Formats: sequence, C-alpha cells, structure tokens
Amino acid sequence: MTTPAKPRSDVPTPDDDTQPYWDAAREGRLLLARCAACGRAHHYPRPFCPFCWSADVAPEEASGQATLYTHSTVYMNDLAPFAERLPYVAAVVELAEGPRLMTNVVDCAPAGLRIGMPLQVAFTPLTDELTAPVFRPAEPLSGGTS
Repeated sequence: MTTPAKPRSDVPTPDDDTQPYWDAAREGRLLLARCAACGRAHHYPRPFCPFCWSADVAPEEASGQATLYTHSTVYMNDLAPFAERLPYVAAVVELAEGPRLMTNVVDCAPAGLRIGMPLQVAFTPLTDELTAPVFRPAEPLSGGTS
C-alpha cells in the first residue's frame, strides 16, 4: 500500500472568488481589485472591499511596478518544496497602485536588495495549473547603465 502524497504547502487552493486572479497570473497578468464605491485598490482577491465593505469590486490589471517594502532572506526551511529553493527572499512589495502583497524577490542576490528599490512583476509556475507572481529588480531606465 502506498502512502498518499502530502499536499504541497506552497500551493494555494483557488475558489470561485480567486480563480480569475490565478487564471490571469497563468497568462502573465497581475490582478488587483478596485472598489467602485470608495475607489481604493486592494489585494488579495475577495468579493468585498476591505476598506468600506462594499461588494461593488471588480478586477483590474496592475501595472506590475512595485517597490520593495520589506524583506527577509530565508536560509533554513526543511519543509518541501522550500528546502530546494534555499536561500530565497520572502518580501512584501508595494504596488504602484497602492496595495502591498507578500511575494518572493528573484534574480537578485540578497545583498543587493534595498528597501524602496523598484521592482517589476514576473511569474513562476507552481504547478501545471497555478502560476504565482514574484518580483525582480526593475529594468534600468533608458539611458541608464547596468
């Protein structure tokens, strides 16, 4: 008799409210929600505004631009599948539209991270069906040096 595989701890379980978010991420688009009643944007997907409690919210594509709000480099984590990713950067980024979200920063050595640095969204597959937004340092402005 085989032992059933443990569920992955890094994979969310989409539901009716979050499925459009995950579908967009798989297409390389980052969604947030905007409230028609108060005009504020929020993240994570939910059927109501966390500021005014209105149910008049709709998905909106984010620009993908963000700044690094805070971060921590993880050097030890024995939980699968995190152990294979060590070290990795767990971070909170602030989207240009205002909301903050938990994510990972990729393509940058931890020593190169600075609070307030510009980031841009990228996407990484978690499974065949689910893709997650991650962030990497923003491309230098035109005329800038690498």
